[in-house]
Amino acid sequence: MKYLLVEDNAELAQAVTSRLRLDGHSVDHASKIADAVGFAQAGEYDLILLDIMLPDGDGRTFLKQHRAAMNDTPVIVLTARSQVSDRISMLDLGADDYVTKPFDHAELEARCRAVLRRKNGSARSVLQVGDVEFDAVGGQLHVKGQPVELRNRELRLFELLINARGQVFSKQKLVDRLFSYDDDVSENAVEVYIGRLRKHLDGSDVQIKTLRGLGYRLDHDG
Repeated sequence: MKYLLVEDNAELAQAVTSRLRLDGHSVDHASKIADAVGFAQAGEYDLILLDIMLPDGDGRTFLKQHRAAMNDTPVIVLTARSQVSDRISMLDLGADDYVTKPFDHAELEARCRAVLRRKNGSARSVLQVGDVEFDAVGGQLHVKGQPVELRNRELRLFELLINARGQVFSKQKLVDRLFSYDDDVSENAVEVYIGRLRKHLDGSDVQIKTLRGLGYRLDHDG
């Protein structure tokens, strides 16, 4: 998954970014609203983590504009405000959830997973497609009942494909979704990860198909 973290506290931002990247996610970090707007306009994100008190304004302004632009990317607000009225106003503005500072990183990750499951229309973390079972939380893939070990980047690529099965992803779009702006990668990296996943799926009724000139798509042949 690809995250946009909008947080001006450098220490907290580093801690959250490191934790998410350790799990194979890509993270872009903005310390100001102006930078967050630039990131949001230039890229596509699975989830935005938004602080409220920022150097150049109120994060609620960003949230309001984000929703006014019909952008449905989920937003979890990170706030030190614990008043019920504050939380209600954030939810009414379009936040999908909120986490009160200071927070436990494990709780933040759990809330991220819950919001993403709701966006994908599923209450469960385990997805079954044909003879493939995928658990994004546990980082486990089973093909025809047999466990398959995935590296972090392979895990996130497969998570992206299975959550949008039938959708075609170009190489460039996969690069954009798997890596942050700080990563120096080429489209060849995507080919490597696709190749590894195909080996894992060999013999399964789930395949990653190449559409010449368009990209890749996860298909179920059953």
